[in-house]
Amino acid sequence: MQSWPVQDAKARFSEFLEKCLTDGPQMVTRRGAEAAVLVAADEWRRLQAQARPTLKELLLSDEARADIPVPARGVVKSRRPPVLR
Repeated sequence: MQSWPVQDAKARFSEFLEKCLTDGPQMVTRRGAEAAVLVAADEWRRLQAQARPTLKELLLSDEARADIPVPARGVVKSRRPPVLR
């Protein structure tokens, strides 16, 4: 993976993009530290699909994916069922 300082990536964006499409992901650095990666759209979609769990994995998981708010139970007066004849 080639590394590009942010100034070079901005100044030569067309070349930066072309390198991404032909050679693979390209790293962008800011003040010498890794800041971002330019990835081709097809590769991004593949990575996104790979990171998403399947429905089967979600259903078999021991962890809850979200908290479901359950309202507190109030005092409810009971009713007598109707008499059936």
